[in-house]
Formats: sequence, C-alpha cells, structure tokens
Amino acid sequence: MKIRLPPRIGLARLSMLAVLVGLITGFGAVLFHALIAFIHNLLFLGKISILSDPNQFTPPSPFGAFVIIVPVLGGLVVTFLVTNYAPEARGHGVPEVMDAIYFREGVIRPIVAAIKSLASAISIATGAAVGREGPIIQIGASLGSTLGQVVDIAPWQRITLVAAGAGAGIAATFNTPIGGVMFALELMMPELSARTFLPVALATGIATFIGRIFLGLQPAFDVPIEMLLDHPPSLAALLLYAVLGALMGVAATSFIRGLGFAEETFERIRNPYLRHTIGMLIIGVLIYTLLRTTGRYYVEGVGYATIQAILAGSLVAPGLLALLYVAKLFATSVSLGSGSSGGIFSPSLFMGATLGGAFGAVVLLIHPVPQFSVATCAVIGMAAMVGGGTGAVMTAVTMTFEMTRDYDLVMPIIIAVALSVGVRRLLSQENIYTIKLAGRRHFVPKALHANMFLVRHANEVMETDIIRLPADTDFDAFLRSPETGIGLKHVVVTRGDRIAGVVRVNTALRRGLERAYTGVTLGSVAQRNFIIAREDDIVFDVVTRMTRRNAAMAVVTRDVRRPHAADVVGIISKEHIADSVAESIKPYGD
Repeated sequence: MKIRLPPRIGLARLSMLAVLVGLITGFGAVLFHALIAFIHNLLFLGKISILSDPNQFTPPSPFGAFVIIVPVLGGLVVTFLVTNYAPEARGHGVPEVMDAIYFREGVIRPIVAAIKSLASAISIATGAAVGREGPIIQIGASLGSTLGQVVDIAPWQRITLVAAGAGAGIAATFNTPIGGVMFALELMMPELSARTFLPVALATGIATFIGRIFLGLQPAFDVPIEMLLDHPPSLAALLLYAVLGALMGVAATSFIRGLGFAEETFERIRNPYLRHTIGMLIIGVLIYTLLRTTGRYYVEGVGYATIQAILAGSLVAPGLLALLYVAKLFATSVSLGSGSSGGIFSPSLFMGATLGGAFGAVVLLIHPVPQFSVATCAVIGMAAMVGGGTGAVMTAVTMTFEMTRDYDLVMPIIIAVALSVGVRRLLSQENIYTIKLAGRRHFVPKALHANMFLVRHANEVMETDIIRLPADTDFDAFLRSPETGIGLKHVVVTRGDRIAGVVRVNTALRRGLERAYTGVTLGSVAQRNFIIAREDDIVFDVVTRMTRRNAAMAVVTRDVRRPHAADVVGIISKEHIADSVAESIKPYGD
C-alpha cells in the first residue's frame, strides 16, 4: 500500500506563495502598529488617534492614579480572548511556532492570527511589559501555515511558509530584512537550502518594503553620530566589551529563570481571570510608582523610548539604569507569567540597553577608556542579551547592526554575543524559547547538522551479504543448509531472471526447527513491498521512494537499464538507514 503524500509544488509557485505571505504580513505589521497606538492613546491619554511614536516617552496620563487599572482592564479582555478562542496566543508566541514546525508539520490554527493580533495589541497598549515582535512573528507564521493548508502542499513546504511568515514579521517590525532572514533560518528552519532560503528571503524583503512605505525608512533607533565609534575600539575597550558579554550571559539566564519562576508561581492560581488581574495590578502599581518617583512610566509597553534615551545620551545615571533593568525583568516576567500576550525580544533589548548602559557608566566613573561610552555599551548589551537569551547569535548581531547602522560596532558585538551565549549555556542549556518546549518534553535541535548520510550512494550503505535463491526453494531446507550459517540473512527470491521478493530471516531459529516441517517455499514467505535502486542512487532518493511505497527494503542492482536477478548486488533495509544516520552524526558527538 502506498502512503498518500500531499502534492509538492515547484519552487517558483512556493516562492509566489511566500511573496503573498510577506505581503500580508507586512500589511499586518502596519495594522498591528496602528491598533496598538489606537488602544494606547485611548486608554492612557484619553484621545482617539492611530499615530504614536514608540521612541518617545508616554506623557503622564490625564487619568492620574486611575492609570493603575488600565493594565487590569486590558488583562481581563486578553484573558477572555485567549481562554475562549486561542490558548496558543498566550505568552510570547515563538515557542508555539517552533512547536508547530517540529511537532505538527507546520500546522497552526487560522484563528491564532486574529486572536494573537488583538490580544497582543491590547496587552502592549495597556501597559504590559512585553514586545510587539513575538506577536507579529506568530501572526506571520500562522498566516503562512494557513496558506500552506489551503493550498495543500508538502509538509516541508508548509513549514517553509511558516518560517517565511515569522521572518517577515520580525523584518517588518524592526526594519531589519537581513535580521528577519537570519531569525527564520536560525530558529525556524529544520532545513537550510536554496529551496527554503529563497521563499524566506522573498517574504522578508516584501514585508520590509511594505513596512518602510508606511512606517518609514529610518532604523528602529536613531543613534547620534557623536555617540558612535569613529574607528575600531581599543584593546582595553574590547576587553571591557568581552566582560560585558559575559555579564549579559548571566543576565540572560536570570531572565530565563525569572520568567520560568513567574509562570510556575502564577499557574498556582487556577482562575485565569484572577491570575491575570493580580499580575496586571502589580504592573499598574509599578508603572505609576515609576512615574511618581522618576517622572516616566519607563517599563510599560515595548520600552523603546528608554532605549532611545540611552542611545541619545540623555539617560546615563548608573543607579537609575540598574533599577530600570531590574524593574523590566520583574515586569516582563510578571506580565507573561500571569497571562499577557507579547514578545520577549523588545524586553531583551531594553534590559540589554539598561544593564549595558549601567556597566558603561560605572566603568567611566572609575576611569575613562578610549572608544568606550555608555551608548556603545548599551548597543552591545542589547545584542548580547538577545543572543544569550534566544540563542539566535547571528540574528542578534545582524539585527543590532541594522537597527543602529554602526559597522565599527560589529566586531565587539560578535565577541560580546559569543561570550554571552557561552556563559548562558553553562548556566542554562535551554534558551528562553526552547525551555518552554522542553517542559512539554518537546525537544528541538540546538544545532543544524548536514545530513551527510542522505548524499551517500546506495552502494555505500547497502548490505552485500545476500543470497539469491529461486522462489520454489524449500524454506525448511534453506534453514537446515550448512551454508546458511547463524544470524540475519537477506535472501533475494527469484523467478527465472526476475526479482520476485525479499526474505529477511533470523537463521538462529534453525536450532528450534531441526525436526519441524513447515512445508512452505521461499516464494510464499517473500516480502513483495520492496523497491529497486541502482548502485549510484542517492540515499535521500532511495528513502523517499521507500516512504512513498511503504517499502520495507530496497533491492540494489547494478546500474543497468533493466535489472535482472543476476544484477542484484545488495539490500538496504530500514536498519541500514538507521545505522547510516548514527554513523553520520558521530563527528558531532561529545
């Protein structure tokens, strides 16, 4: 019996679908921004407008202390939406996308895009300390999945569209097309090849183009020229940036553990409405307290205004920066732990900028260092925090460069990100995305290995110890034959010059069958669910054909046009394939 597989479309059609995903995701990101601005302006400032600059601080609300209940009201609506329509929309979303890719063949329910959009917009706009990139990643991914289900394509092609939607979402959100591609390839793609890279690149490019039309060409953050490096950093500065990277590894681990602790703590409150109300009430009190004591809400929403202030040099007090790091870590953990819908990328940027800025400010108070400033420490801290927390090292490097456009920072960023990831892995094997999946016993690969066994030839994998016998051979006589030996034997059963079947016999059974009589022939017990492969066939093609035919074995013949029984040179069984896989991963073992 053949296994029915969904039809596989060509690369051109898959690329066109990816363009459509990028187009829809790009417009989705623009509408998502507008929705956040509308709700935020209405509930925080009491005005109706879809215009808002996230890099500017929210002015004090005319509602005064009543602003404390705004996060609570938003939390109640979010809980209603998530509980009744899409539980997958709770939290930061990326783990759910990864779960769909690795464990559900890229299938995401269509309703997730709509609920995630609304729930996340409400969470962010009403003050939850979460980011907008996680929602748009999940929104783009669900759009790609939905399109892949409507068109009915092969699972790997649907997964490619999911990854394309995710990359398009992050590219349109931050105006970082290269970073969007890298994010999809590092975290979302089980396979990296031309057939997967092209659709992802097209989707992210189109989404970025749409985003730039409506949201502008400027990078996510405007770093004044005087704050940037005018030439490569000194050795002393590089060493300090390396120390900062290690510090960010510890900070990233704290974020992972803190978020996990908050989720476990709030899960003890069974009622989701009560759980989220308590969490959002804490956030409301926190942001109002910050307003009364510092003059700004600071940690509410995405927090880009705080990052912009640090990069512009207007926020450099080390004590305040350290306080804001702790406050954001606490606020994001409470927001997501109690049930908010939003991302962790923006909070990671915030924490990296504040802690990095505090580190730089302290160093400069002790002793001035050439090519070393609070702003550069903030930028490097952002990249190191994102890379350490998510494990997406190349994404962190490329996105930080695209968001600041300072090439001289790339080298120290690479050093800091590498050390951050190294320290975090010493303290926590799982990153902030995979730790949630690991809790479900859903493990995803931490590295992409080339499947070298798949490009080997059939004659490198096959079992050559085979026997060719006619179909009318007595099975009992075969078992008792001295030449049969002890062990597993592969017998190619022939009828004249044709290959009639394959028998895989455990000849150790002969010991219990010396006096038994079965009366059967090899032809009657031979398996007929086999395929014919040539010596030079690639294992990948052999495995694909075996899967489609539901074949137990492949009979390997010489490379002739019409193989006969005399041309058989070997057998490939599923055990041989498994052995080849094990052999191929030996170079990567510990």
